[in-house]
Amino acid sequence: MERFAVKRGLIKSMGGNAGLAKLATQYFEHINVDADGVFTGGFGLLVKVEGSYDDSGKLAVDVEQLKGADLAAFLDSEDGREQAMESRKRWSAFLDEATGYNAKQRGDKAKEDAKKLSKAKSAIKMAHKSMEMMQNLDQGTVDSALEMIANLEAIMEAGDLPTETQVKKLNDLF
Repeated sequence: MERFAVKRGLIKSMGGNAGLAKLATQYFEHINVDADGVFTGGFGLLVKVEGSYDDSGKLAVDVEQLKGADLAAFLDSEDGREQAMESRKRWSAFLDEATGYNAKQRGDKAKEDAKKLSKAKSAIKMAHKSMEMMQNLDQGTVDSALEMIANLEAIMEAGDLPTETQVKKLNDLF
């Protein structure tokens, strides 16, 4: 499952998951939408594309592509290479419209998210190391730090990113 940042206000202007499913009909075939608004479809190389906007305002997409012998057979078939190129084109255009960002901007957003995640993990590691090394820490500070660490880890396990403020508060304890 991949998650992509979505430009602010786009989900609302699109009509949420219903609008996303409608957009998917322009790029993929055999679109089905379940009760939760998650669409499923496919085209060419993309055997199955399943997607929706999640609660955190990101585009969550799961894609299955042809691989191995199936891919080779597809590419060797009549118009196989053209269909493959068309599949990639449609996928990219869909992501552009569904996120409001082009490929470079999506990459930049992913790098920003990776940086935030790295900072949070580093803060947690430093907090543990500080608690281990500092001998004159009062129990209140230790309890507070452990609570903040648990909150940050829960946020990250849920697939979300902690805010800079949450990470800064943990760093400021030590």
